[in-house]
Amino acid sequence: MWARIINTLLGLWLMIAPGILNYPKSAADSGHIAGPIIITFSVVAIWEATRGVRKWNIPVGIWLLVAPWILGYETTVAIISDMSVGVLVLILSSIKGEVKKGYGGGWSALWKD
Repeated sequence: MWARIINTLLGLWLMIAPGILNYPKSAADSGHIAGPIIITFSVVAIWEATRGVRKWNIPVGIWLLVAPWILGYETTVAIISDMSVGVLVLILSSIKGEVKKGYGGGWSALWKD
């Protein structure tokens, strides 16, 4: 659960950092889009039944690693911030967390005795 909370805070940082650190428009737009996505997936993944949603942050973390080159960030602080958050999101999204009960099971649950 702690990994999801930290990811939520990282998403919040992505949204407020452009205003605090005066990012250029392309970097600010990327943070304003990626931040809420990370927050949403992290909050949903807090509960055991939806713990797998944590993996949906992996593409967003990869985007944060390549965005400075694709969008052509003009400031070093934006590059460092987005890449640092991207690495942390990838690491924290790979932490499974404890699941005490079995939920669902898909089609194979129909044939269990």
